[in-house]
Amino acid sequence: MFSAVDVIRTKRDDLELSTEQINWVIDAYTKGVVADEQMSALAMAILLNGASDREISDWTAAMIASGDRLDLSRVGKPTVDKHSTGGVGDKITLPLAPLVAAFGVAVPQLSGRGLGHTGGTLDKLETIPGFRTDLSTTEFIDRLADPGAVVCAASDRLAPADRRLYALRDVTGTVESIPLIASSIMSKKIAEGTDALVLDVKVGSGAFMKDFAMAKRLAETMVRLGDAHGVRCRALLTDMSTPLGRTAGNALEVAESVEVLAGGGPADVVELTVALAAEMLALAGMPDADPAAALADGRAMDAWRAMVVAQGGDPDAELPRAPESEVVVAERDGIVTSMDAYAVGVAAWRLGAGRARQGEAVSAGAGVEIVAAVGEHVSAGAPVFRLHADDPERFDLARRTLTGAVDIGDSVNSRELILDRIG
Repeated sequence: MFSAVDVIRTKRDDLELSTEQINWVIDAYTKGVVADEQMSALAMAILLNGASDREISDWTAAMIASGDRLDLSRVGKPTVDKHSTGGVGDKITLPLAPLVAAFGVAVPQLSGRGLGHTGGTLDKLETIPGFRTDLSTTEFIDRLADPGAVVCAASDRLAPADRRLYALRDVTGTVESIPLIASSIMSKKIAEGTDALVLDVKVGSGAFMKDFAMAKRLAETMVRLGDAHGVRCRALLTDMSTPLGRTAGNALEVAESVEVLAGGGPADVVELTVALAAEMLALAGMPDADPAAALADGRAMDAWRAMVVAQGGDPDAELPRAPESEVVVAERDGIVTSMDAYAVGVAAWRLGAGRARQGEAVSAGAGVEIVAAVGEHVSAGAPVFRLHADDPERFDLARRTLTGAVDIGDSVNSRELILDRIG
């Protein structure tokens, strides 16, 4: 039998927690035996002193064991998922899931809602009339078998210990701990039951991880965790200093995703979608598959329509539009040399596309449309952004948020979207 104080002291003194200590403290915290203030102290000790690979693996295993682990064997197809650490305009799941499913691979995409400046995949998909994200486990597995791609909310029974610890970290200054971030993400993904996983670890102003070295450490830790728990895993480190695509907002991003599925769309969204699809298909045993061809010939669009219909949505329905719009114009002639992703994300949030705390409602049509992207010429007085909101009173704060977010000069270096590959 252990005590919470002894476990805290062990990590406070920079010693390794035993497997038995970790199993006990996670189980006891889930059951309410260990108090929030005690787990807060332990989380801070882990933040300050770190954790070994063995400790992180044991911590992850204990969080998985706190709930259910799905068995996807009856799906009858290889299963491969993608997880992004989040960014601005990161709509990649929407075209990616059906694109990979078009090759006969099952994509179990358990996603979340937006918070702060990063958008949530579920919020985006719920702008499609009728689209359901609250599927039962049986419905989830049935739709994995056919049509093959599912994007929905995770069950409360998947890694419930992480649900409690995640909320605690958010209010105790321990969010930045790589061991806790890695185990949080991977416990849910491993419990999901997927055979393989591709991680999109964002780096830059609009990302959770601003520093490349820290992002790489996180990616390496998560890949090792996946491999240790029997999930084949790879990671791409990708740039999030500039927003992805030309939209940040829920229905706006769905519309842009449909453009990509139709064979068009912004070049950076297409590039990242195709790169992640190639990694997923390789892990599924199809290293020679050509995802770009499936975007061009309509197979990905067919898979998208089938996915939307299977989850109760109408792929032909008109998407919501915000009733009010306003433009932000360039102050001089020149080329857009940089655009602060974080500022664009906060502006979209201020316009109503995001939430300040869990459970708040979001606007389906609100957000930021990028009229002049990085690398494009703009004239003084011409629009750089078009803002969309339900309430015109939101424009002033969003406009102030975008002050200084764009640099205009005479030339720009080409953007490197994919920065590194792990695994």
